[in-house]
Amino acid sequence: MGTGVIAGIVLVILLLVWLIYALLNAEAF
Repeated sequence: MGTGVIAGIVLVILLLVWLIYALLNAEAF
């Protein structure tokens, strides 16, 4: 159960980083 929670948090963080990266690229170009 703990492993699932950690995996979920990691996935959320990766999604947020990807979204921020995409927004920065959109503004850069």
